[in-house]
Amino acid sequence: MKIKSINFITTILLAVALSFVLPWWSVMVAAFLTSLFLSLKKSAVFFVPFLAIALLWFIYSYYLSSSNDFILAKRIAVLLPLNGNQYLLLLVTGILGGTAAGVAAIFGKQCSLMLGLSKK
Repeated sequence: MKIKSINFITTILLAVALSFVLPWWSVMVAAFLTSLFLSLKKSAVFFVPFLAIALLWFIYSYYLSSSNDFILAKRIAVLLPLNGNQYLLLLVTGILGGTAAGVAAIFGKQCSLMLGLSKK
């Protein structure tokens, strides 16, 4: 359990730090690097970075949208098939970011195995 929480926190901190110098895909770099050096097992390889980045993107998008009373989020939710529900748009945003991070984490784990940095 300890390595999972360390990976979770490190993924969030690294994603926030990298977001100052890289575009949206910085979360993928963060998940890749944490999975490369902090090896997880089985399905935790995908789900720990997924939850970390999904939570980060959901909270950050809520913070940005709440500052203008969700005006832009409501308009985007109308364009997408979300029936104008801005909270559903925030959830979809978190899921998309989490999926990108989870896939990058799986790639990081595979590279870690290939380079011999971790054992199964």
